[in-house]
Amino acid sequence: MITNNDFQTIAHTGLPDVTDLTRVLNDLFHALPCDGSRIAELTQSAITVLPDEQHPQADFDLAALTVPPRGVLTQTGMPTENSQFYFLDHARNRQTAAPLPILDPLRRAFDVNTIRRDFPILQERINGKQLVWFDNAATTQKPQVVIDRISQFYQQENSNIHRAAHTLAARATDAYEQARETVARFIHAPSPNNIVFVRGTTEAINLVEQSWGRQNIGQDDEIVISWLEHHANIVPWQQLCAETGAKLRVAPVDEQGQIILSDYQQLLNSKTKLVAFTQVSNALGTVTPAQAMIEMAQRVGAKVLLDGAQSVSHLPTDVQALGVDWFVFSGHKIFAPTGIGVLYGKADLLESMPPWQGGGNMIEDVTFENTVYQPAPAKFEAGTGNIADAVGLGAALEYVEKIGIANIACYEHELLQYGIEALSRINGLRLIGTAAEKTSVLSFVLDGHSTHEVGSALNRAGIAVRSGHHCAQPILRRFGLESTVRPSLAFYNTYEEIDRLVGAIRHIKSSRGF
Repeated sequence: MITNNDFQTIAHTGLPDVTDLTRVLNDLFHALPCDGSRIAELTQSAITVLPDEQHPQADFDLAALTVPPRGVLTQTGMPTENSQFYFLDHARNRQTAAPLPILDPLRRAFDVNTIRRDFPILQERINGKQLVWFDNAATTQKPQVVIDRISQFYQQENSNIHRAAHTLAARATDAYEQARETVARFIHAPSPNNIVFVRGTTEAINLVEQSWGRQNIGQDDEIVISWLEHHANIVPWQQLCAETGAKLRVAPVDEQGQIILSDYQQLLNSKTKLVAFTQVSNALGTVTPAQAMIEMAQRVGAKVLLDGAQSVSHLPTDVQALGVDWFVFSGHKIFAPTGIGVLYGKADLLESMPPWQGGGNMIEDVTFENTVYQPAPAKFEAGTGNIADAVGLGAALEYVEKIGIANIACYEHELLQYGIEALSRINGLRLIGTAAEKTSVLSFVLDGHSTHEVGSALNRAGIAVRSGHHCAQPILRRFGLESTVRPSLAFYNTYEEIDRLVGAIRHIKSSRGF
């Protein structure tokens, strides 16, 4: 650990040499309270180890940590001279958006106050009180860099994409395709061509259902889902089963809200053609054993779709390491705009899947007798896409990359544990979903008060939570409930906000009819 002598040496000798400084920084970083948890295991591979005496060959690029001088604007997500899409001479003197907020690379500890300043809506006052946004599982707030990037697109780049020789079309196309590259990098996809832009998770699931599903699911085939699913990962498969004569099987969960792997495995057989399940439950926060479930399914020849809507902003995502066939998520769950989402698919699957909509952009050639389609991903992006919000998604993911998803996961894990312990001390409050492996969600019910009453009272205290069934009625009914109060966390939330939540709930509990 760091000793007083370390700091005295630095103070007396001036700037320390690289070896001393990096050792001190590593000690600071490893002092973060991330040990002993699944989150720590998930994030270890994402942590950059600085070189020291014991690890002189560690992968470390000092240039990668260079911070631009304050006041220097960067062109986040903007086309570059070396663009692979259009090789145009972009104007160099145009006004650009504010630079991405970059945490000082010499300060490895997570700084929530720095992050909060990036989100203007967190300064809002509701009923005379500063907003506490605990409705992150429904949607996340947007950092200024995303707001600025979308505004910049409409001010300086707005055009339809592809098939034009003019400058704005080139700028718009480059920005759109660079966003696709950012998504591929963020989820560790092998190529941007694996990334299809859609409206959101729901549309991505429906695309797979109507394209691959109709082509590959037939009479007496079986589709396996879990009790934890959002309605968006239930209803499309019900519709497909009704249309084809296939059967829908459901993997059960235990009293804590975790999938029972032995029962799940028993559902898998030669008739299983598809397994579709969530990586994180939106109603309970349960982190499912995705890697094991994917491997089990693929051993019987089934394809696997993983719903990452609730995991992508909380846990590192590596679709290649998971080996998953499809991965889907919504931009608005990870600090990007609404109306934009992602379908990742393995290349061979995307090529074999027929288009599910027809129109412009997705065609190579059209005659009255025949149409030749573009290869993936274009063949799944008929018509004018949500160009500006795709660009906004790229900016959001770059913002998260600057902070580090591993840093986010560690901080949120400790915040969640603090919330669980604090809420558990309130008599008459029952937490719903107590799996050992969970993230971000603190669903509960309060004796003597309806969930709507609690949600409304919290709103009067300036605290935004979700009250209802969360589009996940089956899992709530598994616990004998029709609704819960659902505070859900993000990396801009604080311990003080949890204290405000706990204090407000205690006030509600002590004031019947409040």
